Amino acid sequence: MLDPISGVGLRGLPTGPAGSASPVGGIAAPAAPARVANIDAASGDFAAMLGNAITEFSNKLRSAEAVSINGVKGTASMQDVVEKVMSAEQSLQAVIAVRDKVISAYQEISRMAI
Repeated sequence: MLDPISGVGLRGLPTGPAGSASPVGGIAAPAAPARVANIDAASGDFAAMLGNAITEFSNKLRSAEAVSINGVKGTASMQDVVEKVMSAEQSLQAVIAVRDKVISAYQEISRMAI
């Protein structure tokens, strides 16, 4: 099963070589990131927005895992399993795209002359 996410920060995100498209072979960043519900953009609190997005991603992953286990047991339909796994994969691709943008921004800032 999945471990709970303890905090929001770069340490909690998957890491890979800087500038790489993805740490997982064969998965590229999506053309348009998945829309994440429950994000209050009006508040302007980036940490809260990122925390909500990570929590929602974690919930989708847990749901896909549970449906996959039920599919193996024969209690869930194949269509349900595929839908949940594809939704979790799309969310993972969005998280990877955001991670890559954060790393890129950090590298740009670190190269700035003081």
